[in-house]
Order: sequence, then C-alpha cells, then structure tokens
Amino acid sequence: MKTQTSISQTISFTKDVRNYYPEMLTDEVLEFLEALQNRFNERRLRLLTKREEQQQLFDRGVTPAFLENTKEIREGNWVAGAIPKDLQDRRVEITGPVDRKMIINALNSGAKTFMADFEDSNAPSWDNCLQGQKNLKDAVNRTISYYSPKNERTYELNREIAVLIVRTRGLHLNEKHMLIHDKEVSAALFDFGIYLFHNHQRLQANGTGAYYYLPKLEHYEEAIWWNDVIDFSETYLGMKKGSVKVTVLVETITASFQLDEIIYALKDHIVGLNCGRWDYIFSYIKKMRNHKDFIVPDRDQVTMTSPFMNAYSTLVIQRCHKRNILAIGGMAAQIPIKGDEERNAKAFEKVRIDKEREVLNGHDGTWVAHPGLVALAMQVFNANMPGLNQLDVHKNEVTITEEDLLEIPKGTITEEGIRKNINVGIHYIATWLGGNGAVSIYNLMEDAATAEISRTQIWQWLKNEVTLDDGSIFNKRRFNTLFEDELLIIKKQVGEQLFIKENYLNAISIFRRLVIANDFEEFLTTRAYQYI
Repeated sequence: MKTQTSISQTISFTKDVRNYYPEMLTDEVLEFLEALQNRFNERRLRLLTKREEQQQLFDRGVTPAFLENTKEIREGNWVAGAIPKDLQDRRVEITGPVDRKMIINALNSGAKTFMADFEDSNAPSWDNCLQGQKNLKDAVNRTISYYSPKNERTYELNREIAVLIVRTRGLHLNEKHMLIHDKEVSAALFDFGIYLFHNHQRLQANGTGAYYYLPKLEHYEEAIWWNDVIDFSETYLGMKKGSVKVTVLVETITASFQLDEIIYALKDHIVGLNCGRWDYIFSYIKKMRNHKDFIVPDRDQVTMTSPFMNAYSTLVIQRCHKRNILAIGGMAAQIPIKGDEERNAKAFEKVRIDKEREVLNGHDGTWVAHPGLVALAMQVFNANMPGLNQLDVHKNEVTITEEDLLEIPKGTITEEGIRKNINVGIHYIATWLGGNGAVSIYNLMEDAATAEISRTQIWQWLKNEVTLDDGSIFNKRRFNTLFEDELLIIKKQVGEQLFIKENYLNAISIFRRLVIANDFEEFLTTRAYQYI
C-alpha cells in the first residue's frame, strides 16, 4: 500500500512513512524532484546496466585499461573552469553524517571544509535523510542549534565556520520510500535536488555556493550524466550556469583509468578529485574478484604506500593539476583514544606520517573523520604547503602505467585478519541497521566502505580457498569455525541483551549470506537497506 500525496497522482510514499516533512518536501520541491526523475532516471538505470556488462568482461579475464577512443582528451591541454575563492584552500576537510550535533561540531572544528555525508557514513533511513536535509538548511541559514541533555549543553555555530560540501548517495542506490510513476526515486537525485532547491539562493547570499561531492563514479559517461543533471537544475532554478561546483571521489578502480575524461565531462563544474582510499580498495577487489591472481592480503597491510595505491594517488595529483583543479587526499580514520596516552600518541603519529606523505606528494588537502585530528592535519599541511594549494606541482616527470594501477599488493592473509573482518563487519552492519552509519570500532571510524572491504575479502578468500600465513587452508569449514567463535566474542563485547536483538541477528544473517554466496553482491547496503 502506498499513501498518495495531494500534489500529484504520480508521486507516492511507502506505507511506513510517518512524517512527510512538509517543510522540506514542499509542492515546489516535489515538482523539481519529479522533473529530475522523469528526465534522468532511465539514463541512470542504463548506466547501471553498463556497469554489469563491464563486470562480465572483467569476469572473462579483461582488466581495466586507458580508453583508446578518448586519447585526444587525455593528451589535450584544456583546463577546467575557475575554482571559487572559498574552495581554493581545502588543506583539511572533515567528514561525517548529517545528524545535527555532528554538523555543528564539524562546521566549528577549524577545518577548511566539511563534507556532510548522505552516503557511506549515513544510515539512509527516511528520517535520517530528511532530518539531515533540515539540519543542513538550518546550518545554511545559521539557525541550527542542538541541546544535549546528557551534558546539559547547547551547541551553536561559531562566527567562522567551515565551507559546506554535501555528498549525495551513489547512482546505484534508490530512495525506496518515495515513488514517482510507481518507481523508486534515484537516491542521488533525491539528495541533490532537495539540498539545491532549498539552499542555493541563501548559499549565494552568504558568499559561497552549492557544492557537492559525487561518489562512486565508474565511467566518464556517469560524469556526463551528472553534468547534464547539474546543467538542467541550474536552468530550472534560474541559477547562473556553472555556479554548482563538484568534487568527484575517485573510489573505483575503473575511474582511475578515466580521470581526464571525468574532469572533461564536468569541466564547467568540477573543482577537484578526492582519493577515496577505502572504497578504492573495495572496488579493486570487487572488480577483479574472479581473477585468481588478484588476491589482496589483510586490509591492514594495504596502505597508501602499497604500489598500486601510491600510483593511484600520484596519478590523481598529476591529472588534477594539469587541469587546474585540486587533488584531495584520503581519510585518516583514527580517532583520539581517551585514557591511554601512549596508544593515543601512536595513533596520532600514524596520522602525522600519513598526512606528511600526502602533502609532500603534492596533494592540496586531506580528510579527517574526527574534530580531534583537525589541528594535527592542519599543522602538517601548514608546515609543508605555505600557499593556498599546490596547483603548481605537476609531476610531469612521472608516468603511471596500466600495470602500475593494477599491481597486486604484497602481504599475507592471516587468521587474525579473517577474524577482524568478521567482527568489524558484523558490528558495523548492526550499528548501521540501528541508524548510525559512522561507527567507532577499535579506535577507528568505520563506515560502509570499510565494512565492504571486510565482507568482500572474506568472500574472495573463501571462494579461492586461500592459504593462510600459517600454511592452513581457508575453506568453508574453517570459516564456520571462526565465524561461530567471533559470534561468541561479539556477544561478550555487546552483552547478551543487545546481541539477541533484531539488529545484531539481522547483521549476522546479512554478513553470512553475503560472504558464502556463490554470486557476489555489488553493495552490502542494497541488501541491508530493506531492513531500515
């Protein structure tokens, strides 16, 4: 059953929607969303079909390669459009979900920009997404506040705040709670459209603009789709052409072979690329999953110093700076460890080394997941990047080959790595099902990307019955033993009352089904989404 709105016979909501958020989903907003869906959704679905067709080629032994038919774009001397003044210095960016307290703390954190996330760090319940939109609107209007009864404190915005950037959900996701012509709305269009409609005028009046992060692009044709969406929206809303600005996350192995093409497709709107390192590792494993030689070791052994990751980071810097846009580095997932100065110092030192490597390599900025890391990252970039950015670092002397981007990382597969993937994967999914998409687990901020690595590695290792570092074989029997053992550990960690509740039971079921399935499922969130 669906409840029809009074706006249009073509728009409906699922029966579990209790709050229609009329202040956010006004008649005019719904008309805009309907226009976007009618014009662009079928193209989106065809692009998703092309992803499936490409995967079939990979499964038959093909590997990603630079495209011959776009060589002229790669070798041309064109550049992208101008970068707005408030996006020229992005040396430290903080990221996090769109809950009210997080938005205030992130904007007040001292970071140059804040990526408010509807995607990997947001569990996309209806209320999370619509309340998140309301929170962002209040933040843009500078009316946002939050009272915490826990510490009896009211949180409000400082006079100086970070520049706001919004990450939409990916092209593969639907917003299942809203239907147009009885089809679920594209979640990407839903997130993009609501934020733009409500805020573009006020953002301009504030001296900033409607800025977005675009996630999980796999092909330059998807960038063309986004460019058309943006152009149409600017015209529809009477905005100046080119005023919407985007940064594209390079978090798929296929995108790294089409960097110039993606920038070119969005050249009137794009201001940067970002190294989404965790999703990139996930994509590397996922796309090459049926190549027996592409076995990736324990995730803790795959770092930005791994040859294929360093090649990817270097290529992003090179191509961005040739096109006069910014190259933003990856996430520091560490969070401050309270009550243990020694471990906290070691964690901060890891962050310092990581950020120093990025800035010395030529990145224009970096990501942190916690306000407590902003000062450290800022200190490293300030010491090594005196200007607003490093657009003058071109790396023309470096040649990154297809082989460099595909080099298999060296390392081992361990029982400890298997156990950690099981443990972290189940904890994360359970918390995600409970409405929280950014989860602190073992002093690291985990989101959907790291959970994807966890379950994908187990699936790949199990399918190939890999040999562990101790000489034993990882097969289904061994998995079942370790899985049941980790469930006992999780039960002790969370307590029996929480363990036997629905979220953990569902998480255990979801994780197990995903890792023992014969056919790999592209995203765990599409399966888990049916539970929220």
